Amino acid sequence: MRRPFLSSPQLNDPAWRREFRLGCRDIRGPALGTLAMGLVAGVAMAKSGVGLGVILGMSLLVFASASQLACLPLMAAGAPLWVIAATACVLNLRFVVFSVSWRRYFGGHGRPQRVLLSYLAGDPVYAQFVQRHPVPSPTGRATVAQQGYFLGLALTNWAAWHVASLAGIFLADAIPTAWGLRFVGVLALLALALPMLTDRAVRCSALAAASVALATASWPMGLNVVAAIATAFVAGLWADRHWNLR
Repeated sequence: MRRPFLSSPQLNDPAWRREFRLGCRDIRGPALGTLAMGLVAGVAMAKSGVGLGVILGMSLLVFASASQLACLPLMAAGAPLWVIAATACVLNLRFVVFSVSWRRYFGGHGRPQRVLLSYLAGDPVYAQFVQRHPVPSPTGRATVAQQGYFLGLALTNWAAWHVASLAGIFLADAIPTAWGLRFVGVLALLALALPMLTDRAVRCSALAAASVALATASWPMGLNVVAAIATAFVAGLWADRHWNLR
């Protein structure tokens, strides 16, 4: 029988409470990037021409900044559904890689719980969590401390996103375009990505992908993003094998 991810005894466990508070504290820095990105996404959604009900639903349910910003212009332009879906899938391929790692911590929990955890498991949450708990439980079920830390990270990051996103949606007309929100969005993405450059293989992969993305920036239909993702995958595999064999 699979153990529930969260129960009353766990909430009363001092280790769970200590790790939860620590998770809330550790995510405060990365959450600043989440706040900036949420504000940018909210303003972009409000000014996209898509209906308020749709953008509110997208903000609350999708919870994926990069794909939201990429798909909004396609939705507003009436692009085919398969193009919108393919764009979102390509931009979210990194979560497939993350899920392989998450499975070592949460694979032993029930499917409904894993679905909820996957919704909360954003980029900065993953980066902070694996630094704090690099060794998963051998049972594939998160320990009490890991549960508390994960929820401290995830719920704080989730709240930061939605507060900023909803503020951007409802205050879009009051935010001057001269603020350069596109540039703020770039800085926010960097704030989310930089803490994840934890070793040489990851840094090599990121550098190779950035180089390809810049070199192919003129390619149409966002193909430079696809090329950069493919380059990151190949470069990461090569670097990991090369440096692990030495």
